[in-house]
Amino acid sequence: MVAQDSFRDYVAARLVSLSRAAFLLTGDRHLAEDLVQQALIQVASRWEKISAGGDPDPYVRRVLYTQHVSWWRRHRLIDRPHAVPPDVVVADRAHDTDTELTVRQALRRLTPKQRAVLVLRYFEDLTEAQTAEVLGLSVGTVKSNTRDALARLRAVAPELEDLREAR
Repeated sequence: MVAQDSFRDYVAARLVSLSRAAFLLTGDRHLAEDLVQQALIQVASRWEKISAGGDPDPYVRRVLYTQHVSWWRRHRLIDRPHAVPPDVVVADRAHDTDTELTVRQALRRLTPKQRAVLVLRYFEDLTEAQTAEVLGLSVGTVKSNTRDALARLRAVAPELEDLREAR
């Protein structure tokens, strides 16, 4: 029972962060929910061992990112429509929304590995070493994937440079 309570507490504390990362990876709210659910199912079966080793976050993130890459490999030939972002009543954030859409569209133009590296490095704010650990890559591979992903973004989405200069 203690392990179940510990797992519930962990999920309650980290669900929003995991969902945000999954959404950035998939670009689709429903696929992100499925990805988080699939990752948490996998983690739940090993929770006692995972939580006994200290901080479970690196392991859970690694499961999330590897599940995404595996899912993408299995389904990459199937064209799936993207969900329309939900209508939410908020203060006028037209510029923020434009920026968000531009970033989301740009991330879709990257490979899943490149997207995972950028999400971990710049949205999850992990170091190169932490990103390498989560993805099971070497630090050099993380650096080269980051470099290649940023170069690809500059090539396919030059409007992002305009956003950066506007800040």
